[in-house]
This record gives sequence, C-alpha cells and structure tokens, in this order.
Amino acid sequence: MAKKKDTTTLYCSFCGRSDREVELMLPGMNGCICNDCAERAVELSREYLNKMSSSMLPDLDMDSLPKPEEIKAYLDQYVIGQETAKRYLSVAVYNHYKRLNQKRDDDIDIEKSNIIIVGPTGTGKTLLAKTIARMLKVPFAIVDATVLTEAGYVGEDIESLLTRLLAACDYNVAEAERGIVFIDEIDKIARKGDNPSITRDVSGEGVQQGLLKLLEGSVVNVPPQGGRKHPEQKMIAVDTKNILFICGGAFEGIERKIAQRLNTHVVGYGASNHVSRTDRDKLLHFVAPQDLRSYGLIPEIIGRLPILTNLEPLDRDALLRILTEPKNAIVRQYKKLLEMDGVELVIDDDVLTFVVDKSIEYKLGARGLRSLFETIMIDVMYQAPSLKEKRYVLTREFAERQLSKSNFDLLASNS
Repeated sequence: MAKKKDTTTLYCSFCGRSDREVELMLPGMNGCICNDCAERAVELSREYLNKMSSSMLPDLDMDSLPKPEEIKAYLDQYVIGQETAKRYLSVAVYNHYKRLNQKRDDDIDIEKSNIIIVGPTGTGKTLLAKTIARMLKVPFAIVDATVLTEAGYVGEDIESLLTRLLAACDYNVAEAERGIVFIDEIDKIARKGDNPSITRDVSGEGVQQGLLKLLEGSVVNVPPQGGRKHPEQKMIAVDTKNILFICGGAFEGIERKIAQRLNTHVVGYGASNHVSRTDRDKLLHFVAPQDLRSYGLIPEIIGRLPILTNLEPLDRDALLRILTEPKNAIVRQYKKLLEMDGVELVIDDDVLTFVVDKSIEYKLGARGLRSLFETIMIDVMYQAPSLKEKRYVLTREFAERQLSKSNFDLLASNS
C-alpha cells in the first residue's frame, strides 16, 4: 500500500526542502518557495537585469543624439571655463556619432574625427572626456600611454589599451566598438628629436607607429586580460573604426616651440622691426600641428588626430568657481558628507580664497584644491560626527592652522 504524502507539510518547489528545514516558506497558487530560494532568485534577477541593461547598445539615433549646444551645456555643469575646448569637443563628438548613423545611400564616406587636447596638468582634460562619456552613456576607458612599448619589450602591447574599454562594457564587443578611449600622457611617447630615430625607441616613436592602425580604424586582436599577447591566449577581435579616440597631454615646454614660430623675423624689404610679443599664458591658444611635430609626434599620428584644441591655464577666478559651482564641487561634496551625519557645514568665504591662493602658490592647479581641502577638513571630518552641535563653521584661522601642521609648506620652497 502506497504511503500517503503529508498534506500538512509544505515543500519548496525549487529545492524540495520542507517548511521544517527552512526559516520561512512562502506559499503560492501552485507551489511554494523558501526564503533561501527567494533570496537567491532576487540576486539572480538583479544580476541578469543589470547585465541586460549594460549590454544594450546606447540609443544614439539622430532624434535622441544631443546637439552640440546641449553637450556643451552639460559640460558647463561639471567643467569651469575652457569654452573653446568645450565647443571643439561638442562638435567633434556630435559629428562622430552622426557618422555612425550615416545611411549608406551614397559614395560619401565621413572620416573619423579623433581629438587631441593640449593643456597643463590639472586643467580638466580627463574630466572633459569622462563627462561626455557619462552624458552619452557609452563605454569609456582611460589608458596611460606611458606603459605602452613595442612588441617584445617589457611593458604592454598597444592593443592592450582596448582591454579596459571591453571591461567597461562587460566584454560586449558590439558596444565597445561604439565607445570612447581617452589616451592620457600622449606627450610622453614623443620621440627625442625631430628626425627619425636611428636606434630603437621602444616607448616613443615605436608606440606612435603602433597606434596608427588603432586610430585610423582596423580589426585588432585584443588580449582579454591585457598585458602581453602569447600564441596560446584566446584573443578578442575588435574593430576600431567607430571608436572615438581622445588624446591628452601636458606637452611641457611646447610654449617655446610656439613662441619660436610666432616670433619669426622676416628678412627683406617687408621686414618689420617690431616683433609681436604674446603673453606666455596665452601661447597655448596658438598651438598648431607643426608645434606637435616639433615636440616629437610623428606626422602620421598627427594626421590621424585632425581636431586639435587646447586648455587654458586656470586663473584665480576659475579656481574659485571650481570649488563651489560644479555639481560635483569639492565644497558640495563635504557639505553632503557632513549632512549625512546631521551636521550643517558653513564655510567662510575667506577659507575659499585662502585655498585658491595656496593652490596657485604651490602650482598645484585644480587637482591641488582637493588635496588642500582634504588637509584642512581631516580633523573636522573626524570630530564633527561625534559632536552634539549640529552646525560647524569653518574659518580661515582654522584653515591656516591646519595647513601649517601639514607638509604643504615644503612645496612652496620646492616650487
């Protein structure tokens, strides 16, 4: 005689355990689920939905593609100043994604418009590229050109810079082929002289020659884990034809190249005794492709970076605005952090001017603003959450006292 099943005991329809073996059993219309299976189902569904949303190609058709004015307006929320560079970038990115939406109904082939940005350190080169990628919701990767070397030498292969782009979109090749790659420190791979190298320049001219096929557009085999390629490794084929490359570099000393070109004496009857003198801080505004060639970039790579723009050095007013105006301004971040502890942070205007003056004195640029502010705020962030007072006023005297205890004063003597 068959043993009757106990109808009073509930069993999980997924794992088969009874209600006596689990903490909670949730009954349904035609079955039950235990709390362990329910938690696992939530985790799996969240992981699947995140993967599906990240793997969907961004909707960048002509109707939804932001116009150049809209791109610049978005950049204005995060980047202070640099009006010329924002216009160049907005138009270049807009035209690039228009190129992806081009209908193949004629013989006109729109070429890719890669960008090169010249500007001192701490002026916002990386921030501009990162902000545009965030707005367009496309994969974005920042790579450093200084680690790249020719094949066979210590360092990384040129193709490995696409590994980070693949990782940013969970190795979805179709999505990566519409992304943006920011190559930082492009000036560090400049060759040592204007003439072609006689000896091997494995981290300079050799890297530039290797970058040519990536910038122009070709199918390259990318090592999934980066680093060096070896025969037994499985490669990922990536077509760089539709990847936008933005290169940035400080090009320290390029002002001398620009000054030599601008202040040229003319020999002959039309010669002028007066040679125009340009403010050294404004020399970068006149940067031209021939200056990049004199600095050490080969003509082939300059031709594949047709859009050249510059970032101006940040003056005192710009640094003061950077502290407070952007959406992710340093002051706003600290106020938000203390607000989460129920403490209102009030900062005197003298503190902001003091931080800006010290950043200019130490020649730290915009990056130095956070370092200075972090030094001033460290004791406040340590004590404020435990204080009974819910309002904290930051004064200049306190800021000067905090900075005097740090080692920042050593920078003034070394600068």
